Amino acid sequence: MGELSRDIGGAGDPPAHAGTPGGGATRAGGRAASVADGPWRPAAMARSAVTWTSALYLAVSLAFGLGWFVVLAVGLALSLGTLIIWVGFPLLALLMVAWRFGARLERRLVRAAFGVTLPDPYRPRPESRNPFVRLRTMAADPATWKDLAYLVLLFPIAMVEFVVSAFVWALTGSLLFMPLIVLFGGGMEINLGLVTYWSGNPVEALPVSAAGLVVLAAAMYVTRGMAVAHAAWARLMLGPSASQAENLELRERTAHLRASRARGVDAAEFERRRIERDLHDGAQQRLLAVAMDIGRARAKLDDDPEGARALIEQAHAGTREAITELRDLARGIYPAILTDRGLDPALSGLAGRAPVPVEVAVDLPERPPAAVESIAYFIVAEALANIAKYARATRASVRVARDDRWVVVEVTDNGVGGAVARAGGGLAGLADRAATIDGMLIVDSPPGGPTIIRADLPCTW
Repeated sequence: MGELSRDIGGAGDPPAHAGTPGGGATRAGGRAASVADGPWRPAAMARSAVTWTSALYLAVSLAFGLGWFVVLAVGLALSLGTLIIWVGFPLLALLMVAWRFGARLERRLVRAAFGVTLPDPYRPRPESRNPFVRLRTMAADPATWKDLAYLVLLFPIAMVEFVVSAFVWALTGSLLFMPLIVLFGGGMEINLGLVTYWSGNPVEALPVSAAGLVVLAAAMYVTRGMAVAHAAWARLMLGPSASQAENLELRERTAHLRASRARGVDAAEFERRRIERDLHDGAQQRLLAVAMDIGRARAKLDDDPEGARALIEQAHAGTREAITELRDLARGIYPAILTDRGLDPALSGLAGRAPVPVEVAVDLPERPPAAVESIAYFIVAEALANIAKYARATRASVRVARDDRWVVVEVTDNGVGGAVARAGGGLAGLADRAATIDGMLIVDSPPGGPTIIRADLPCTW
């Protein structure tokens, strides 16, 4: 989509979309599928990457657990045993730093394997650069000792997970590849629990492979179940407590609102400069030319009435053009039809002026606040302008609807697609406008189209 393909302002990340540049919050989705909310049907689990990353983690976590168990057992024994001669204190401090690092690494592994994000739950670092003050704060933090408990218990838990995983996947593999085993190993007797089966050639082993598919589904369920349990345990031990999670969410919310306010100020300043530039380069120059024509006409009024009349006609035409430019500029600031009649007629007017057929559907039970109407109008106006210039589309649609406490604005076209999010582009200012009311702009534009521009705007009805 032309300018969209080079100049989109949008990036956030609800499903199948990019989010607003500059970091608008996503209302729905926006994170990778986790092991807890992933698909549980066998075919869907087989296609889900989280199933196989979970299986890989459960297979290798035993090595991490054993390593940390040895390090912590030896380190704690040495440091506690030498506390009486003071050598144990620096050893314990180094060990504490080490296990905190191990816990941070484990949070990253849990996120990569299970899709579960665990923020660091540690208390803020003190302003002092004194290492003893920092160590004392670290030792007084309950999260430090929860990290220790997690790493100590990781070895026995990982051992159970490894044994179960190795059994189910080894059984699955041996059943699935039984024809190859028979081919290279000769005939053999296969014990399937209550049934003993003799296979003398690969063809006779094919029913065993069919049974392996059933065992494969069971193995995926077992893996997914252990992954969910491990992720829940990791969240309990390595994640923030309920009060910490609330404080973290509040801090993130505050930071987001601060960023939204800054982007809103920038957007307002950009709009002010645009209006100033349009006035200076457009209407002001035309009015100046009108004043000059009237002055010349007055000078010729006695000596050359026909020349004066021509200058007056020219000034009159210039006045009409200046009025038209001022009207367009006023419409760009806030269209009168939007104030008088609401969003539906205003968007219908935009669609009527578009060079491609545009279908408009507005389904709002009542008028939203003026700020929401204005942002929705200009998002549609900018999107339709880009469609007209660059998209090479033959049709477009505009949909505005209420979704709980949000107004959803969606503009779709069947153009060339290929939109690339880039801050500072044609729609970046609209993303900034949406951010001023804590909304978001989303762009989904695969190569070849279609292109979807969606804005989610919060609204108190």
